[in-house]
Amino acid sequence: MPVAEPLLSRDVPLDTLNTLGLPGRAAGFVAIHAPAQLAAVRTWPEWQGRRLILGGGSNLVLASDYFAGLVLHICIAGRELCAEDADAWYVRAGSGENWHAFVDWTLAQGWPGLENLALIPGTVGAAPIQNIGAYGLEVAERLWQVEAIDLDDGATLRLDRAACDFAYRDSRFKQAAGRYLITAVTFRLPKRWQPVLGYAELARQLDPLDPATLNARAVADAVIAIRQRKLPDPAQLGNAGSFFKNPLVDATTFAILAAAYPALPHYPQADGTVKLAAGWLIEQCGWKGKNLGPAGVYEQQALVLVNRGGARGTDVLRLAGAIQDAVRARFGISLEPEPLIV
Repeated sequence: MPVAEPLLSRDVPLDTLNTLGLPGRAAGFVAIHAPAQLAAVRTWPEWQGRRLILGGGSNLVLASDYFAGLVLHICIAGRELCAEDADAWYVRAGSGENWHAFVDWTLAQGWPGLENLALIPGTVGAAPIQNIGAYGLEVAERLWQVEAIDLDDGATLRLDRAACDFAYRDSRFKQAAGRYLITAVTFRLPKRWQPVLGYAELARQLDPLDPATLNARAVADAVIAIRQRKLPDPAQLGNAGSFFKNPLVDATTFAILAAAYPALPHYPQADGTVKLAAGWLIEQCGWKGKNLGPAGVYEQQALVLVNRGGARGTDVLRLAGAIQDAVRARFGISLEPEPLIV
């Protein structure tokens, strides 16, 4: 079946294509429904200027009202069981697939493994870029292969987990932002499934259930219930999820902080560092539920910045900067934003 010719649109509004609901327009815009369409797009004069790869827009801050370049909106669909062995199912999805819908579909097929990552907004293609994680699981732990196109030379790549250079909320793709366009991702879902229940909040949510009969769907339902309780729906209140990374500190720094703040939530890491809860740090600085102009901090989770209505990118960044200054002044810790700031 021939691939449809990609269509260039000009002066396209981006307000509904970012979950913070920030105003913005793109000088050029093209929806990519198949990897083969890129060959034509690379011949356009617009290709030589600035480019922005856009998925679900759930990890994006439009710092300016106008993007003077070409937006590549990734709409590559498709999901399938591409292989199976004695130990696992190998499930492949197009990068434009909605992440939560994909997780829900895998569970409906009887393929567990992604349940802790339920209800995270965004697309399948964005998941490895950010190495999304929640409730004790990172997507890197389930990833088998990433298919991507190197936009520098047009080469098609197939990268295993090691080649993706995953770290906490980081990857090869994030480090070289804009270079790789992910077209599909394959996940390895274990047949010998074991629930990941290391987070106390998740364990409490599941407490009434018999561990002997616990299944992946029950874990997903618990994760969904927690997220709905703590996090705003972007359709109702503009937000980009967790705005700051949980900071990692060395053991000496943690010991000093813990002596001063015994209630400080912390999570020891395998490399000897300690992960701190950015939301707790922000809340201790008095920002939870506070506004700075039309941008604010969500009442139920201090890690989430929201658009109260009419906020622009500059408003969100002004609030983020004020929070960073407050946390640095009190704790000596620099918070790093999670979203891509364009």
